[in-house]
Amino acid sequence: MVHRRPPLIARAAALAVLDGAAARVARDGPGFALVSGPSGVGRTALVDELASRHEGPVLRAAGASWETGRAFGVTGQLAPGGDLVAGLGPGTTLAIVDDAHWADTESLQALVSTVRHDHEARLLVVATCVSGDPHVPAGALDLLHRAATTTVALEPLTAPEVGELAAARGVPLHPSMAERLCRHTGGLPRHVVHLLAEVPRSVWTRFDPGLPAPAAVAARVRESLAACSPDARRLAEAIAVLGPGTAVRDAASMAGVDGDVLPLLDEVCGAGLVELAPHGLTQAGPPDPMVRAAVLATMGPAASADAYRRAADLIDDPVRRMQLLVGASPVPDAAVADRLDELATQRAAEGAWGVAASLLSDASRLTDDRLLRERRLTRAVDALIGAGDAFAAAALIPEVESLRETPLRNAVLGYLAIVRGRATEAQARLGRAWDLVNSEREPDVAAMICQRYVLHSLCRCRAGDLVDWADRAVSLVPRDTPAAVEAAAIRGLGIAGLGRGDEALACYAELAERVQHGAQAQRILMGRGWLNLMVDALDDARADLESAVPTTFLGGSTRISLWARGWLARAQFAAGEWDEALRTVAEAEPLLDRSGIVLAGPLLAWTAVSVHALRGDWDRAEEAVRRADAGPQDYDIMRVPSCLARAQLAEARADSAGVLRALRPLTGPSAGSSIDEPGQWPWADLYAHALVLQGRDAEAESFLDRHERLAAARGPASARARLGAARGRLLAMQGEPAASATAFEAALGLLEKLPLRYDRARVSFAYGQALRRAGKRRDADIVISGARETFASLGASTYVARCDRELKAGGVHATRSGRAVGELTPQEEAVAQLVARGLSNREVAAELFVTMKTVQYHLTRIYAKLGVRSRAELAALRGHEQAP
Repeated sequence: MVHRRPPLIARAAALAVLDGAAARVARDGPGFALVSGPSGVGRTALVDELASRHEGPVLRAAGASWETGRAFGVTGQLAPGGDLVAGLGPGTTLAIVDDAHWADTESLQALVSTVRHDHEARLLVVATCVSGDPHVPAGALDLLHRAATTTVALEPLTAPEVGELAAARGVPLHPSMAERLCRHTGGLPRHVVHLLAEVPRSVWTRFDPGLPAPAAVAARVRESLAACSPDARRLAEAIAVLGPGTAVRDAASMAGVDGDVLPLLDEVCGAGLVELAPHGLTQAGPPDPMVRAAVLATMGPAASADAYRRAADLIDDPVRRMQLLVGASPVPDAAVADRLDELATQRAAEGAWGVAASLLSDASRLTDDRLLRERRLTRAVDALIGAGDAFAAAALIPEVESLRETPLRNAVLGYLAIVRGRATEAQARLGRAWDLVNSEREPDVAAMICQRYVLHSLCRCRAGDLVDWADRAVSLVPRDTPAAVEAAAIRGLGIAGLGRGDEALACYAELAERVQHGAQAQRILMGRGWLNLMVDALDDARADLESAVPTTFLGGSTRISLWARGWLARAQFAAGEWDEALRTVAEAEPLLDRSGIVLAGPLLAWTAVSVHALRGDWDRAEEAVRRADAGPQDYDIMRVPSCLARAQLAEARADSAGVLRALRPLTGPSAGSSIDEPGQWPWADLYAHALVLQGRDAEAESFLDRHERLAAARGPASARARLGAARGRLLAMQGEPAASATAFEAALGLLEKLPLRYDRARVSFAYGQALRRAGKRRDADIVISGARETFASLGASTYVARCDRELKAGGVHATRSGRAVGELTPQEEAVAQLVARGLSNREVAAELFVTMKTVQYHLTRIYAKLGVRSRAELAALRGHEQAP
């Protein structure tokens, strides 16, 4: 049987550095590469992979702590005859010295001297050494680092990389579990691999399992504990029970240690069982979760349970105290379970759903009554979804689905379907929950179902339904309960979707005054920030959304944070802060992948597409479009930004037909939907411009009439300006230059006091095209030059190129008398460039804002002047002219 080497994860860059060092040996002579990193980070695996790829000889040696005094012990392993250079062949030889920090001094000096002085040797010494180990000889480390001509410092794996490593080993992990395993092992591949092999596979599908220490770590900890004095051992055990950030005073009291504790701290720290906090001697904790797990396992169930009970008496924090009592409860305990449930209810009222989920999960395990146990488990899943951990919640779904059907169970399953973007399933689950619930007997559950319907309606862009369900939720329970507060936090968006923006702002002002702290405030800030963005209050929007981004609000929701980031990126894009917008998107993407909340994905991708496309970074724009289109598109809140992303890419490419194709799904019947509401989604003006550029004037007229009436009645200034620019373009195409100029001037006037740099430049560009079409070339030159300056400051290279083409086509600065016979006019040159790029006559007409008849006229003259007979010959000629 052939055993394939498991793939290395996240080490491609390190391998490339070592490959480069090996390649340089043939040109520059011998080299010394040093691979460093903490114990277990994969230094040996990296050099093994390097050796397997190397085509020449490979020599191996390893240092050992007990052989540091054996002179030339390492070089003797590399060359048993003692002369390393004499045995080298013509090709490059790798001399790998693993654990070189334990190598004898004489061997290290000999290797360093060979590299420094034997310039003809085709030798690359690759040494590995540990970092962060106080027991390693300082002299050896200093010599290795001074000798290195190439250095590679390996870092622990990230959570996604841990997930990738697990998948490569045949153990798929949901992102929450990958993050938990990463924290537990410190991201060190050796420990990750050991645990994947040692822990039963069923553990990896659970929510919040207790992970053990790898067997090797457990064995080392047992030996260290056995070697400690009785007082030191008790102190180490107390610190393990109390956990990170333990007050040394509390640990000493729990361990029954009298007198001077410092010698005991020296002992347990020296044994690697305890680590002092960096800011002094008053706090300590286990060096990592694995050591803590190993100490607790060594104590045994009875001793650890007793220690947990004693520790709970020392802790003031109620959540931590209850977690310690859970550790002391190996069998169901109704009293402890009831206290956990009560505390979880308090934390849920504050919106601290992550904490509530953990408490309810513990309460469920300690509950003997089947119906109550099932209810607590179901509520734990609901809290996980509220915290934004859809993957962890999904891990518990098989267990929840096996429970008896209740309104609560169906409401929770519907909630998960919402955050996973499954509208049809959500509708069925919530409908069943509402059919089953008795609102008089279970008003809290009925209010929860209403609040889930609020989310469902928001995602469907059904403003009327949203307000109706929010009002039902508030009528069923006191207004300070979680369901009522969360429904109210979204209700304002529904009111705005009905065209009552001022009323919505007043609702948020009252709500923000009433709820000023905690995770619920995060939800209110996000909703108000979203609304402020709709009504052109850009500065207020950014302030609210930036405040809603952190998830430190007593365990605030990842779901809310993702939406806050999505709309913050849109606000930054609108303000012309495109680099900041891309950073916001980049910061959100790992959170999106880790949480499993797909709803916010298209919104974030839309902003990325907008920036990349306008900057001409087509590969990144296409990648972002693929992200926008990934996953289900059941909900309008996913479908609309996905359509807008594709339309933005098409517009950046001057593909007006592509814009129409991308946005056509939004033009269907919209009864009950807020998709058409001015300020909600800026798609109508994009569609209108594309209709005009495609020569579909009658359709553009009808489309604009409807949307302009709506915008005039209740639209923000930005929406009216964007539609006004489309109207100006249509009037220019219809041969009404005066009316066109009036429309454009009005649009620019609406934008004058708003910090919407891209919108102003875009409107100015269209206005300049209309002026040039009307023969006012000097006026067009001034307007387009201003637009070009703004586009250039934004890095919008696609529009900069269009402005340059327009300015050249306008010919204001061209010298007629200097043009040779047969030379193309500026307008002909613009047409020739676009035709040579492969654009059709219709597309050229749309790009240059002229008629197709004009394009055909110019093209005939171009063929005659250049002596070509077809578009293909023109493209070939232009390609030849541009070739070096």
